[in-house]
Amino acid sequence: MELRTVDVTVPEGLNIIIGQSHFIKTVEDLFEILVSSAPQLKFGIAFSEASGHCLVRHEGNDAELEKLAAETSFSLACGHTFVIYLKEGFPINVLNGIKACQEVCRIFCATANPLQVVVASTAQGNGIMGVIDGAPPKAIEDEEGKQWRKDLLRKFRYKL
Repeated sequence: MELRTVDVTVPEGLNIIIGQSHFIKTVEDLFEILVSSAPQLKFGIAFSEASGHCLVRHEGNDAELEKLAAETSFSLACGHTFVIYLKEGFPINVLNGIKACQEVCRIFCATANPLQVVVASTAQGNGIMGVIDGAPPKAIEDEEGKQWRKDLLRKFRYKL
């Protein structure tokens, strides 16, 4: 078995969700979940088949994001995984719906941070082992940091 890291592009203003699912129906079901979660949301979805034609299937309501998702999925080259890029919305708006999707097995990440995916390769194929999401901590939060966090959540209107 060999391990490698794949640098994943997350352009400014976008978020990415990477997960594992198990059926070709994933692309259409995730499309329906996303389009009904937030009307303003722009997105692209890609799903890598693990048998049959082994194609990267893709859909979206934004051609640029759909292309980016398909290219990212192809570069990861891991069967039964999906990649979603979001614009004009955040993972918090859609994650519960995605996790409730019958085909979804797990979510590896939902982020806007610099991202690396750790991929294992065997004679059979490739699989995602985990992700490196952003940078390591620099310190432990103090009272000023707590207040900043609380203010930020209220600014985003996630808290009253």
